[in-house]
Amino acid sequence: MSVYRGGVSITETRTAAGPTPSPAPGRSSALATLARLPEARWAGLALVTFLVGGLLVLLGVSAWAWAPLLAVCYVAGGWEPALEGLRALRGRTLDVDLLMVVAALGAAAIGQVVDGALLIVIFATSGALEAWATARTEESVGGLLALAPTRARRCRAHDGHDDDGEDVEAEALVVDDVLAVRPGEAIAADGVVVTGAAEVDQASITGEPLSVAKTPGSEVYAGTVASGGALRVRVVRPAAESVVARIAALVEEASRTKARTQRIVETVEQRYSVGVVVVTLAVFAVPLLAGSSLDAALLRAMTFMIVASPCAVVLATMPPLLAAVANAGRRGLLVRSAPVMERLGAVDAVVLDKTGTLTLGAPRVVSVTAADGDDDALLALAAAVEGPSEHPLGRAVAGAARERGLPVPPVSGFVARAGAGVRGRIDGRLVEVGRPDADLARDAGPDLASAVARAEPRGDTVVVVTDLDADRPLGVLVLSDTVRAEAPDVVAGLAARTAVPPVLATGDQPRAAAAVAERLGVVDVRAGLLPEDKAGVVEDLRAAGRTVAVVGDGVNDAPALAVGDVGIAMHGVELTVRAADVVVLDGGLRRLPWLLDLGRRARRTVVANLAIASVLIAGLVTWDLVGHLPLALGVAGHEGSTILVALNGLRLLRGPRS
Repeated sequence: MSVYRGGVSITETRTAAGPTPSPAPGRSSALATLARLPEARWAGLALVTFLVGGLLVLLGVSAWAWAPLLAVCYVAGGWEPALEGLRALRGRTLDVDLLMVVAALGAAAIGQVVDGALLIVIFATSGALEAWATARTEESVGGLLALAPTRARRCRAHDGHDDDGEDVEAEALVVDDVLAVRPGEAIAADGVVVTGAAEVDQASITGEPLSVAKTPGSEVYAGTVASGGALRVRVVRPAAESVVARIAALVEEASRTKARTQRIVETVEQRYSVGVVVVTLAVFAVPLLAGSSLDAALLRAMTFMIVASPCAVVLATMPPLLAAVANAGRRGLLVRSAPVMERLGAVDAVVLDKTGTLTLGAPRVVSVTAADGDDDALLALAAAVEGPSEHPLGRAVAGAARERGLPVPPVSGFVARAGAGVRGRIDGRLVEVGRPDADLARDAGPDLASAVARAEPRGDTVVVVTDLDADRPLGVLVLSDTVRAEAPDVVAGLAARTAVPPVLATGDQPRAAAAVAERLGVVDVRAGLLPEDKAGVVEDLRAAGRTVAVVGDGVNDAPALAVGDVGIAMHGVELTVRAADVVVLDGGLRRLPWLLDLGRRARRTVVANLAIASVLIAGLVTWDLVGHLPLALGVAGHEGSTILVALNGLRLLRGPRS
């Protein structure tokens, strides 16, 4: 058996663009995967030579006929773990692989050649199945890279309105290139639709079973397939940074991390392995001193070494967690590491942002009310200040001014204050666009106060344009966002899975937040929060003993994401993504309850694996010490438990269902 070391290697293979999409990842034949593995080929050779040699032994044929075959069995099944064990020993680490090989050679030394060969065969078969389980985990996500085509049609004019474009390598594409995508073709890069309309199958990226309508402004991903129409797509990320490449990179990164349980197991393993050697020597020496025969004492000692080795315990943790990471990645939920998946299984409180998380994050200006009656001038002034902002509200204000064709004056000294608004100097005066405060009704006059009073009960967002030099409000803008269709079900699903109701933490005004919360069924609303206040909400929950997941999308959510036990970011602002443990792609929000279920199932699987391995080891060791455990049965029990925990972990590639 080869102890799991957590190294998943993602091999990048791509197919050419064309009308036939690549097969979905993780669909290759299990036998084909097994046949590609060198561990499986060596195990197969060991098995064949053991079967033929063992048959010759049973037939009473001369040792000259069967001995070379069993020697090949020992070498084929034992050379690699022996080499790895010696390397570890040279680094002053005792590898359980080496214990297995020593036990097999010890059995052969006392004439139990066939039993030793059986140990080698089961040992090698277990290692091959472990490698197969790891490979299937890798293929389930690494195969996504095969979906991204190697060629693309790049339009020569950046407006995308020329001919069908020139054929280029996908790796040569740069940001702002425009691609021509015909019906039935795979999209070669992540981008935004410039012109055209089509249905895009993005099941391989987000897990969404139905094609999604894409129109100008829609985001599309490399490897997804357009149908029913042609598109012009502006590239927003180079090939190496596409979503499919990042999924593969995250899974590879996750394979190099170690869950808390795994670190504990590995810490105990070294001391335990040394203890196994010491007790093995005692099991050999004590009966020998008591008058037992050399062969009997050595056989009992070798059997003890085999059944006491912690192979199954070492394999109990990482395979199920990595299988769960891969499963989540195929469904549009990018989990950064095995420890994150482990923590997801313990989440019992969730804090949710509003704008861009439970809503679409694409607000629009629905009304403008200026104190002096010049609404267009007010909108142009607000658009000038919001121009450099990346916030969805800022983009909406700037977009509204463009739609009206308003001239926008230049701004200087732009400053963005996360959660509070933006300010800049225009024509010599300092102007701020931000949320209303308690003094607005007193300072703004009846018209502005009335506009705010009408908007907030509807759940709309109000921003106030203020002349800071004169310390007076110039007017208010009302923006409306759309609640995501899946948001009520998501909130209900999270509430059913946590010990406390989900918390809505937003910088929006209390009445606006309450209106949205009522539509979603949220009972715990914290409104008017600055970024540090959101982080404070999370810290309060953690101080109460809760394991907290935070879901957000903007820069103002980054502090809360960082202090939560699990930070979950909607795919968007780079700062938020960097602070998050989980990144949610388009359509993935509805799977958040499923993700908590997956994390819990992964934790249960780890616990079950540890229990199975520990109980079997304890039972076999007790049998060997107080009775007479046949070597072959000890081998079957030990390696069987190893295979069982590996296959049990592999089940997480498929469930729970989304």
